[in-house]
Amino acid sequence: MKAQSLDELTVEKIMRHPKWIGIAPNHVFWSPDSKTVNFYWNPEGALSDSLYSVTIHNPVPHKATLHERRNLPSRYGRYNKAYTKMAYEKNGDIFLYDVPTGKISQITNTVSQEFGPYFSADEKKIIFTIGHDAFSWEITSGKLTQFTHFEIGSKPSVPMSEQEKWLKNNQLAHFQVLKERNTKHALKKKNKEAEHLKKPKLIYLDDKIVEMVQVSPDEKFVLYELSKNTNPKKTVVPNYVTASGFTEDIASRTKVGEAQASSELNIYDIAKDTVYTVRVDDIPGITDQPAFAKDYSSKRNIPTLRPINYSLISWSDDGLHCVVVIRSLDFKDCWIMLLDPASQKLTLLDRQHDDAWVGGPTTRGFGEISPMGWLSDNKRIWFTSEETGYSHLYTIDVTTKKKQALTQGKYEVQQVKTAKSKKYFYLITNEVHPGEKHLYRLPAEGGKAERLTTMQGATEAEISPDEKTIAFRYSYSNKPWELFIMENRPGAKVKQITNSLTDEFKSYPWRDPEIITFKARDNADVYGRIYKPAQPNGAAVVFVHGAGYLQNAHRWWSNYYKEYMFHNLLADKGYTVLDIDYRASAGYGREWRTGIYRHMGGKDLTDHVDAAKVLVDEYGIDPKRIGIYGGSYGGFITLMAMFTTPDVFAAGAALRPVTDWAHYNHSYTGCILNMPYQDSLAYAKSSPIYYAEGLKGALLICHGMVDTNVHFQDVVRLSQRLIELGKENWELAVYPMEDHGFVEPSSWTDEYKRILKLFEENLKPLKSP
Repeated sequence: MKAQSLDELTVEKIMRHPKWIGIAPNHVFWSPDSKTVNFYWNPEGALSDSLYSVTIHNPVPHKATLHERRNLPSRYGRYNKAYTKMAYEKNGDIFLYDVPTGKISQITNTVSQEFGPYFSADEKKIIFTIGHDAFSWEITSGKLTQFTHFEIGSKPSVPMSEQEKWLKNNQLAHFQVLKERNTKHALKKKNKEAEHLKKPKLIYLDDKIVEMVQVSPDEKFVLYELSKNTNPKKTVVPNYVTASGFTEDIASRTKVGEAQASSELNIYDIAKDTVYTVRVDDIPGITDQPAFAKDYSSKRNIPTLRPINYSLISWSDDGLHCVVVIRSLDFKDCWIMLLDPASQKLTLLDRQHDDAWVGGPTTRGFGEISPMGWLSDNKRIWFTSEETGYSHLYTIDVTTKKKQALTQGKYEVQQVKTAKSKKYFYLITNEVHPGEKHLYRLPAEGGKAERLTTMQGATEAEISPDEKTIAFRYSYSNKPWELFIMENRPGAKVKQITNSLTDEFKSYPWRDPEIITFKARDNADVYGRIYKPAQPNGAAVVFVHGAGYLQNAHRWWSNYYKEYMFHNLLADKGYTVLDIDYRASAGYGREWRTGIYRHMGGKDLTDHVDAAKVLVDEYGIDPKRIGIYGGSYGGFITLMAMFTTPDVFAAGAALRPVTDWAHYNHSYTGCILNMPYQDSLAYAKSSPIYYAEGLKGALLICHGMVDTNVHFQDVVRLSQRLIELGKENWELAVYPMEDHGFVEPSSWTDEYKRILKLFEENLKPLKSP
């Protein structure tokens, strides 16, 4: 049978299930013995991906059997110092893997959830957690020891009244038999306690939640974080189309500004059987109030501790040093502190402060620094910081406090991994070009980094445990991700492992969009990708990527691959398409990242207005025939564009848009706009619902009804506002079974047919009578 070809792009064709393209390999990881690369793949177009593997000597993908999958160690295990053993958790149980022999020993087999295994400092035990309590398992004897016993609630107490105390003392004073029996009972209880083995201290949690329980490698201390349960009010998302036939409620997130629980770090000194709370009074800046909030609090002249939490506890391999990472709940500070468990003293190693919010490409979420780790001397830690305006790699000696910058320049260190030997760092950076990602190897002592990958595009790499081989995914603008293997040295020959694309996908000449730059009104350089039609029709569409902090004007296969294909379709129809990395996009450093602080819909919107001007001035576009569209944050920008710059964009499609930031989540919105009750002006400036009266052009809004990210409530409230304003040039398409990210091909098809219709009806030139 002849393979199907794409003679002409249609919405129905490109919005099918992605298997028509070919499913790319993903979740790549090495076996502990460095002989096998494992990955998930779906070359046969099945309902779900399967586990595949290749050996470095026979790079032909092999589909794993059920037996092989069951016996495969977890990719997230912790090794001993010699990398001959690995402890890991799988399906809630703890295992020990012997690397030389491949032998697997199961340590636990319970219905409880065990997790977080690591080796003690002497490597004779494996320490792990069951529930919230810490345990150790002795490798040779199999002895199990419990370190903590946390109990929810308060310590029961039955205090004696003064009358009861007087009666007891009076009885013992006047009756010798009672006195002797009481003394005998007390002695018997003491002897009984002495005969029994020491049990872990019973620690009552009261109304607090315990997290991050860690035993020190020398087993002398247990560290744990406590935070108060604030019982935040969560939103409910109704689900209308259900198997039961009844409307069912989906518990969702809180809204920005909901009370956040500050936490404390406690230390259980095992030998002293005593719990201590770490004091934070002396942390630099712990009483500073952000500039925007100085006039908010009536107690602004009274120094108070800022709410904080602990995002990381990390011990050196020898167990002699402990570092904790603390962040302020207002997102503006992150402290790396050396902790002495014996004295509970904290010493500052590094402070990252940002008047906007601490973040960057190597952070997990907003305000939380990661990664961070120890070097082989057990005295130096490494971490990333935007201290210079760009994310770079640093080390600091915890004993001398000497800090060293290992990278520098106007580019970002975006991912950091240490070699198993800790002699090298492996970095992913965009040093070559903001739209490319390459792998480098950097000596741990500093020096010049060696570039290991050279193919133009992007690389996602996994180094083998023995550091001899690199497995990596690679893609280009018009070439989806594939798996490759190479030796770990510059200039090594690259072997392609997978070929995932279907003949149908390859039959179409997918465009390699040109990366351009233009000057914004404040003279900043804005990067964009432009799709040029062979026969321009004088109309243009501007695409707005989602997430805010994300990059799309690059040279690798986009997360927005459906939109990429749609842009090819638009270009085939004569539209010029431009998508830009507007202010707050990823990849361009701290100043660009925080360009929207206290005003979303400010510089990020004017960048798009400036892009429209570039289309008119340099690409011959009719200024009356420019459309705009995007999803999530892109939907928000589309609304702001249609409401506040209505003469620039004739039509817009806002997909799953935020309409009022006061109704979005805390971790994302709180760092950019602060709290609604503290900085209401920032929310008023940034929320489209306040500007709806400005709508002139044609507006399409599309939203999933079971969206647990940007709630359907957002678009319902905006709809009521548009109705009350008497606006007629808008329509709302709802998708009853879709969450924030659509999954059903039928939904994608319906949505993009509507978008295409919007542009065709409003951006095409008027026909002469």
